[in-house]
Amino acid sequence: MQFSESWLRSLCNPSLSSEELCHVLTMAGLEVEERRPAGADFSNVVVAHVMSVDKHPDADKLKLCSVDVGEAGPLQIVCGAPNVAAGMKVPCARVGAKLPGIEIKQAKVRGIESFGMLCSARELGLSDDHGGLLPLAADAKVGEDIRRHLDLDDHLITLKLTPNRADCLSLLGIARELSALTGAPLLAPEVKPVAAVVADTREIVLDAPQSCSRYCGRIIRNVNAKAPTPEWIKRRIERSGIRSISFLVDVTNYVMLELGQPLHAFDDAELSGAIHVRLPRAGEQLLLLNEQTVTPSADTALIADDAKPLAMAGIMGGEHSGINDGTRDLFLESAFFPPAAIAGKARALGFSSDASHRYERGVDFELQRKAIERATQLILDTCGGQPGPVIEAVSAAHLPSRKPVRLRTARVSKVLGIALDAERIEGMLKGLGLAVERQGDDFLVTPPSFRFDIEIEEDLIEEIARIHGYDNIPSQPPVARMAMMPATETSRTPMTLRRMVAERNYHEVVTFSFVEAAWEADFAANKAPIVLANPIASQMGVMRSSLIGGLVGTLVANRKRQSERVRVFELGRCFRKDPAAGPVDGFAQPLRLAGLAAGPAVPEQWGAPASRVDFYDVKADVEALFAPRRLQFAKAEYPALHPGRCATVSLDGQTVGIIGELHPRWVQKYELGTAPVVFELELAALLATPFPEYVEVSRFPAVIRDLALVVPQSLILEPLLAALRAAAPAIVRDVALFDVYQGKGLAENEKSLAFRIVMQDTQRTLEDAEVEAVIANLLAVATRDFSASLRG
Repeated sequence: MQFSESWLRSLCNPSLSSEELCHVLTMAGLEVEERRPAGADFSNVVVAHVMSVDKHPDADKLKLCSVDVGEAGPLQIVCGAPNVAAGMKVPCARVGAKLPGIEIKQAKVRGIESFGMLCSARELGLSDDHGGLLPLAADAKVGEDIRRHLDLDDHLITLKLTPNRADCLSLLGIARELSALTGAPLLAPEVKPVAAVVADTREIVLDAPQSCSRYCGRIIRNVNAKAPTPEWIKRRIERSGIRSISFLVDVTNYVMLELGQPLHAFDDAELSGAIHVRLPRAGEQLLLLNEQTVTPSADTALIADDAKPLAMAGIMGGEHSGINDGTRDLFLESAFFPPAAIAGKARALGFSSDASHRYERGVDFELQRKAIERATQLILDTCGGQPGPVIEAVSAAHLPSRKPVRLRTARVSKVLGIALDAERIEGMLKGLGLAVERQGDDFLVTPPSFRFDIEIEEDLIEEIARIHGYDNIPSQPPVARMAMMPATETSRTPMTLRRMVAERNYHEVVTFSFVEAAWEADFAANKAPIVLANPIASQMGVMRSSLIGGLVGTLVANRKRQSERVRVFELGRCFRKDPAAGPVDGFAQPLRLAGLAAGPAVPEQWGAPASRVDFYDVKADVEALFAPRRLQFAKAEYPALHPGRCATVSLDGQTVGIIGELHPRWVQKYELGTAPVVFELELAALLATPFPEYVEVSRFPAVIRDLALVVPQSLILEPLLAALRAAAPAIVRDVALFDVYQGKGLAENEKSLAFRIVMQDTQRTLEDAEVEAVIANLLAVATRDFSASLRG
């Protein structure tokens, strides 16, 4: 919404500077996006009267002018403008004047002295029009500074309004706000009913009352359509960003800007019979004022007569029924169209209009008669004419209603955190034009017809905060009782866990919780993910049930930037459907930690051979996160991972995650080159840690024995290792695999597993007999349960 500051001050003129006025509006929620001067920076330009015009003796296109600028005698000025003529009043830059980009000096033009320059609008920086001199009003005072005459020290203010403040899409609405904010009187234009001179009318029929619940119309006979627009109206609408066309068009724009009610004028000679507000017939088309032929949708209201459509209701008039210089009789309309009936219609056709912009947000449904009376008076003052009576058609059942809203004084103080007495609150509400009924310290407030945004108590509290001033509400730090929460030794925080992963040379990433549906299908085999009702982008349409997709996406982005070694992790929430889950019914939202490692196992260096990260490198990282607890790994299949290089991660017999190499299919699809290794773990299992227990340090030497077992090729290590550890007595400190052998000396279906067994006692040195007994027992368990034999 753009307007001139001088127009606003004609309706409400507080004792504030231009900067202060803009600050007040901004702090009240009417953000001032821009404030700029109405005219360019120039000086020493005055109103001049061209007394005579003669031909230049040495140039066919130049003229020698005698110009009165209010000094003792006329000035001689050489001018080449095609429209210069004796008797006209124009701007004159005197010698010494500074115009945009030029300084005026006394000069000789083809041998003739020239003492100044007659100016066009372009030379003054007012517009791009360079077709001739800028003509001024005939009553302009000679010698008056042109800045004062044209009010060029005015400012153009642009407000960035929120959609709920349609009442401020007019100068009266902004002035009403300014009056409430500053206490300055509101000088609203006085609108008196215009008495009918002729009895001519047109019947108005609301065939679609749900799309138009109030329609006012009036015939005005014998108007002078060629009457020029008064300079003050032209200046105001042009400074509001609307081009002046003709007075009968300009006056409808002026009233719309002043009061907020769009109007339209039809050439009455082009109308046939009654005026109908109806829905379009099948295939019906309309040529609009913007020369666009449209086929309105079935729910788009039209203004029509008995024979044809005339306009798209609340959006734009039709070309064939519009007024022109030959118009003698006009039909002036002013209507209310509900926002729901207009919203989106213009945008669907690829354009917008000032009328649709206002109707979409809400126009005062009691303003129509006042607006048509205001426009009628302005037309009669400038164009003459004989008005007929105002005909109004109303569907009261379809008009909006304004329900009272209860406001509690105590609630205001609680929400805003400041003490405001009932009298102060009542004054602020009345200043905004709200109907207030006092009920003790509480109020029953009825919003006015121009406020579509007040429906609940919090809306009124917001209004009080705005008028009181957000910057007048003190910023008080919150006060609360602080208590140190206990930190148990059997748990750790997510931040501690993040540091542990970072210490393993992983970098944390944070990805979106909503992902591509393809990721869910590829990495989680989730064919029915949780679909977003309103995704921010087409490729972010579902909620993730796994963190792996986001990590692979990060790897893809790094690969495209030639990053070879990538180690990333993410701690975040996943989402899956689960009718029995909470806290949100029907959905489970587990927290998980996932990591990805790709490229070289260590950064390139001279001291270590180059090797790619593999399953066992990442397995060691996972084991370090759970230490000192022992994990169990078992072969598994998972949609995202290589079927032969994938394992479940179990803790105390319960599966807590998955680890493995990315499936070759996805390596190829996402153009990763080499397969990364990924893991995904349940956060709850990672956060729990065993209570630390003291273990006495032995002063006696440890005994180490190696046990090499020949087992079937198909044997899985984990059950055998678990059985050996379970069968070991207390003196056995550790049983660990240190070698795997296949080849010479063994059958093709056999392999050798070598275990290192560490034994130690805290009270004595172990004897050979008991050491041998332990080894014999472990061998017996392996032989009995796993068909193992001692390697010779």
